[in-house]
Amino acid sequence: MALPLSSSDRLDCHASLACLNANQPHSMVNAPNKVPDHQRFYQQAYNQHTRLWKINPRSNKLLMPYYVLLWGSFGASMYMMGRKVLGYNTWFGKA
Repeated sequence: MALPLSSSDRLDCHASLACLNANQPHSMVNAPNKVPDHQRFYQQAYNQHTRLWKINPRSNKLLMPYYVLLWGSFGASMYMMGRKVLGYNTWFGKA
């Protein structure tokens, strides 16, 4: 535990770690606690059987590129598997 520094010691050690840890009057942020509001929001949506990853308002923006890549690559794989079964080794044409 660091001891409080006198005013003369504070002037001498501007950037030392002892001065930074000794006296920090602004170490806590005076902000409202939003955790209960967020808990209420998520629990209310979860009780309506909404999937956890779809509750956040930004979820659609984050999940849409994932879904496009997921289903697009799945569709491309199925298309090329069908062509391979038929004997075609290219995406288009009869090469």
